[in-house]
Amino acid sequence: MPATRTRFTDRTDAGRRLAARLAHVRGPGTVVVALPRGGVPVAAEVAAALAAPLDICVIRKLGLPHQPELGMGAIGEDGVRVLNEQVLRPAGVTPAQLAAVEARERVELERRARRYRGDRPAVDLRGRTVVVVDDGVATGSTARAACLIVRARGARRVVLAVPVAPEDWTDRLGDVADELVCVGTPSPFFAIGEFYADFSQTGDGEVLRRLAEAHDRLGPGTGLAAPADRELTLPAAGVRLTGRLTVPAGARGTVVFAHGSGSGRHSPRNRRVAEELNRAGLATFLFDLLTQDEEPDRRNVFDVALLGARLTDIARALPGGPAGAPLPLGLFGASTGAAAALWTAARLGDGVAAVVSRGGRPDLAGPRTLAAVTAPTLLLVGGRDHEVIDLNRRAREHLRCESELAVVPHASHLFEEPGALDRVAELACDWFRDRFREHSGAGPQTPGDPPAPVTQNP
Repeated sequence: MPATRTRFTDRTDAGRRLAARLAHVRGPGTVVVALPRGGVPVAAEVAAALAAPLDICVIRKLGLPHQPELGMGAIGEDGVRVLNEQVLRPAGVTPAQLAAVEARERVELERRARRYRGDRPAVDLRGRTVVVVDDGVATGSTARAACLIVRARGARRVVLAVPVAPEDWTDRLGDVADELVCVGTPSPFFAIGEFYADFSQTGDGEVLRRLAEAHDRLGPGTGLAAPADRELTLPAAGVRLTGRLTVPAGARGTVVFAHGSGSGRHSPRNRRVAEELNRAGLATFLFDLLTQDEEPDRRNVFDVALLGARLTDIARALPGGPAGAPLPLGLFGASTGAAAALWTAARLGDGVAAVVSRGGRPDLAGPRTLAAVTAPTLLLVGGRDHEVIDLNRRAREHLRCESELAVVPHASHLFEEPGALDRVAELACDWFRDRFREHSGAGPQTPGDPPAPVTQNP
């Protein structure tokens, strides 16, 4: 990189320029491994150019107790820990302080690994050329940990590739990689971000999107095919309601979305959250609780018994998983749909594995219904939605099941602020996935219920 301090436009631009220097490693035995989160957009461009699978290597920096932004080391998957003695010794960090920082970061590391991979296994690295990619190298602790991890997983050859690094990066990291590739090594070097025009934080939503796009690009031969998507019309309390069922390969559960108006399957917020759940390996069903004729009458929007009865019928009528086996059921309710979700959870008992409310009105379900809910329930509310926070707190007092009230800071009722809906999707995804694992697998259909007819629309 020239002395004029020319910068990359963004991580996508950096990835394309880095990929141009990696053409020599293209081949059927090559895998690209990204360091989340900032390394994923860079690595996605590299993987696309090399026609290679894309995986992740989750790393967490170990920051000094009194100066967290300064790394004294890093930890990674498979128990790998790398320490920077040049930082540790002058700082006088005690073993107890180091252990406390590591314990905290390992919890976050494991959460992120589950979040990004879902139920998909890691790509097999045995005997392959592995290109480890980040958006840059500063101290090199995380890059070192990543190289050690992929080597431990059986990589035959490790190539560490970044857009920008200090001049001495090869001295620091040459012992853990077989080859080091960099677009530029400027001097002086103070921080990675100074070499990007746009170095804004990469969100979990972008990480999941990039990984999903890479999986879809490789096609069904990789076992990472795109989710099956179809419209279904199902009977519900005297009417027939249409919705969109999306089922990823190997889905571990189904989440039904309940919205208190006819916009349920068209709501951009619901669709955004549903896409994130699909990327995490969860099936989703988005539908309208009210018909077009019913929606203009606002009394119907607040008729919890009507909405709940329809949601219950929909939950029972949904097709099962492979060979018809029932999948664990989750309910995601927004607005008055949250009350309908809890109404249904109270009636289906163990047939519902988890409930999530987004900016919902669980209070409208009533104290007796709330007390009868057994499904673990997460109440998500925006930090600026003060009235709804209070209503959710009061409703939670009546719940006797496992429950949690999560307030998304600085978010309004519709979670329109940057990053707010990504946080909603992340919390909902973790809640459903963890409870589905714990659930026995009992489906929503109670003994003796006749199989409900399903109409599949072209």
